[in-house]
Amino acid sequence: MQGSVLKQLADLDGLDVKALREQWRTLYGTEPPATCKRKHLVRRLAYRVQELAFGGLADETKARLRQIADENPLGGVRRRRGRRVRQRNVPVAGTRLIREWHGRRYEVTVLRDGFEFEGRRFRSLSAVARTITGAHHSGPRFFGLQQTRKETP
Repeated sequence: MQGSVLKQLADLDGLDVKALREQWRTLYGTEPPATCKRKHLVRRLAYRVQELAFGGLADETKARLRQIADENPLGGVRRRRGRRVRQRNVPVAGTRLIREWHGRRYEVTVLRDGFEFEGRRFRSLSAVARTITGAHHSGPRFFGLQQTRKETP
């Protein structure tokens, strides 16, 4: 069986997008996502081939992974109306953000449920930026986590 799996995995790399989409329909029994690029299709199909041959993650493992994601919303995932929503440009807890502004160095620590700046907790980076500057600023942009429109390619 293992030789067959290795051959299937090797064959995926030579397929064009049309053939990969057909393989998806065969292995998953559903239509592939419309916006899936070739590289993503190959990876998902490779996982599915192995999952069918050797078994997937245990239910306990899946439950534990969901629990870890839910416990660390600033690590990238937050719940909104019961659905998981990816947070953009939010570093994991423990990350230190450093910004120099008007000749002074400012340091913020990312927490699991907010941010710490000069011994105080803040719910958002924008609140920290407002404290530093005295005016409203986008916190992610102020700390260099988000490009300005002019920098966008």
